This record gives sequence, C-alpha cells and structure tokens, in this order.
Amino acid sequence: QVQLVESGGGLVQAGGSLRLSCAASGRTFSSNGMGWFRQAPGKEREFVATISRSGGNTYYADSVKGRFTISRDNAKNTVYLQMNSLKPEDTAVYYCAASSSLVVVTAAGGYRYWGQGTQVTVSS
Repeated sequence: QVQLVESGGGLVQAGGSLRLSCAASGRTFSSNGMGWFRQAPGKEREFVATISRSGGNTYYADSVKGRFTISRDNAKNTVYLQMNSLKPEDTAVYYCAASSSLVVVTAAGGYRYWGQGTQVTVSS
C-alpha cells in the first residue's frame, strides 16, 4: 500500500512558477515509477510527466515539455513537479500517482495509487 499526498498548488499569474510536491508513505517508494496527471473542469484526466524508479528517465506530455520538470528524492520519498512559464490552460487539479510498471507509463490505468490532488490556478 502506498499513500500519496500532494502539496504546493495555488494561484499564480501567467508566466509564473509553482513547485508541486508529492510525499509517499511506505518503504516501496523507490520501487515505483511516479507520474503527474491533471484534470481540468469538464475534461478527462491527462498525463503530464513521469519519472522512472531511479530518476534516470523522464517523459513529458508535449504540452508541458520545456516548461515542467519532474524529479524525485528517494531518500525523502518525494516526487516533485517544477512548473515554469505557466499558462492559463495549465489550470487544473494535479494528481501524483505511483506505478509498479518497469516501463514508461503514460496512461492513467497504469497507475495503481493516487493522491487526492492539488489545485493549480493560473490567471491571465
């Protein structure tokens, strides 16, 4: 069992930055690939970024590539999402998730554990 708790969301102006954190419980954090997803009102949950168990491999959605950076600290059982150059269309609830898959997973169905989400609002 893995419990995930996101933090760091908030209101920011377009062009600004936020850093999301996701703290995981349990001893198996380093055994899980981690991902960030987001869901805007009236839209489906969409993939944002993922990072491998060691942190050596990352993958991003085209919409955030070059602006967002995913990282992890296995000693702290925490995964981060640094978001720069934010746009109003980045407004959504952001979720972190854990996957036991050994390969890159971009589909929500590939993640077994989910956090409760944190709201990010970007004003124009």
